[in-house]
Amino acid sequence: MTFVLGVETSCDDTSVAVVENGNRLVANHVSGQLDAHRRFGGIVPEGASRKHLELLLPLLDDVLHLAGIDITQIDGYAATAGPGLTGSLLMGMCCAKVLALVYDRPFIGVNHLEGHLFAPRLEQPDIQTPFVSLLVSGGHTSLYAVKEWGHYRLLGKTRDDAAGEAYDKVAKYLGLGWPGGPIIDEMAQEGNSDRFFFRGGLEEEASCDFSFSGIKTAVVRTFKNLSAREQKDTALLHDLAASFQEAVIRTLVKKTWHALLLTGYKQVVVGGGVAANRALRERIKKKGENEGYRIFFPSLSLCTDNAAMIAACGDFHLSRGERSPLTLEPDPRLPLGPTHTAFSPFH
Repeated sequence: MTFVLGVETSCDDTSVAVVENGNRLVANHVSGQLDAHRRFGGIVPEGASRKHLELLLPLLDDVLHLAGIDITQIDGYAATAGPGLTGSLLMGMCCAKVLALVYDRPFIGVNHLEGHLFAPRLEQPDIQTPFVSLLVSGGHTSLYAVKEWGHYRLLGKTRDDAAGEAYDKVAKYLGLGWPGGPIIDEMAQEGNSDRFFFRGGLEEEASCDFSFSGIKTAVVRTFKNLSAREQKDTALLHDLAASFQEAVIRTLVKKTWHALLLTGYKQVVVGGGVAANRALRERIKKKGENEGYRIFFPSLSLCTDNAAMIAACGDFHLSRGERSPLTLEPDPRLPLGPTHTAFSPFH
């Protein structure tokens, strides 16, 4: 493949991108819908789908103009096929499939989670397998062993709330706003993370599974037990946010290092929206440097949902001769690799 056009519409971000030769980002546009959904305190699926329909063609024109190429120069099309919101996925897939049909080019449906694995390769093409991948977002928190590109083994996942989901729920309960991740991360910078102690779910369990529902509940109970005056104390709220974030990050790091010990791998690739969290980036990078592990994060603009990672992942599969039929349907629960409850050595 030379030029692959990617389309990402798994949730509320509409994105179109062009990637050259799998690892050079030519153009990438992302149009978010936060303002449209903020008053509801979360994503309204039907509204998100309608917005994708409105934005896709203008974004397509803008990206081709920015890339300086004609649509006839596109060699293949990739679109997120899942996981995600069914209606949103359908909008992006229909767009890419119609273009593939009209211009007689191959089409590939991409797993959104695999796309996040390819995001760092757009800026750090020297990333080599094997590595442990931590995928952490509002909908997913999972650890994978990546023996080689295209082969993924699930080591553990959240048994309830994803990390980003816990951030959103805590922020909503405390009246801080939505989305909760950036708000709590900002507040935590000025808070004392030792003010309160919250134990991470499954934190001490010798597994790669996560649980964030208990941390969320503990924060809510702590807030309820505060006096009315304390609940309005800005400094105390900053401490509460910092203490919550410390518990989440401590758990993420512990589980990631448990996965490294299980696999014997010496590299970590982190992806997903929560990968933009400053404290998480600093903690994992510092620990990696101190203990001799290579750590890879995408830049902040490639942490959240974007079509560049979908195009890069699509190029990988198209270059291997893989194709998706134009009858491919979106799968809101599309898994990445087989599910395993225990790790067995294969490296």
